[in-house]
Amino acid sequence: MPDDHAADSADPLAYAPPTDPPLRVSLRFEDWLTVLTLGALACITLANVIVRYLTSESFAWTEEISIFLLIVLTMSASSSAFVRLLHIRIELLADGGSPERRRRFALAAGAVSLLFFAGLTVLLGRMALDEYNWGDTSPAIGVPTWWYSMWLPVLSAIITLRLAGILRRAWGQS
Repeated sequence: MPDDHAADSADPLAYAPPTDPPLRVSLRFEDWLTVLTLGALACITLANVIVRYLTSESFAWTEEISIFLLIVLTMSASSSAFVRLLHIRIELLADGGSPERRRRFALAAGAVSLLFFAGLTVLLGRMALDEYNWGDTSPAIGVPTWWYSMWLPVLSAIITLRLAGILRRAWGQS
């Protein structure tokens, strides 16, 4: 099976990414969230570097926000990577063999990933609720930590729903 993710020529401008599979819900939300998060992360980091260079001081709040943005970036990008089949996988197993074998591997991988992210959604929800109930605050800014953690179960639930769609499509293949 040809590698759909590699360029066919040595010219890097000739590369075209694979097209998105047909979906009921577009990947625009995840794509825009990824782009905006990366842009915010770059701006915050640049501001911190400039301030540190000019004053030998650091914005302490940038580290907390940068960590949160990195987690959002990872979860939003991985949601679209799963759908586009650009996530980390063993391509020798995932793309090799007969179509039925590939389908069975896709079903097994989808089921395990779905169970993992469903469990992660529950655990992250419990963590956010605990942080809300206990009133934990962040060390640098002093804001409630549930302001950060309340978005993690939401993003994990989005990944879970995307994985459920992948599993449904893989189940429907003949």
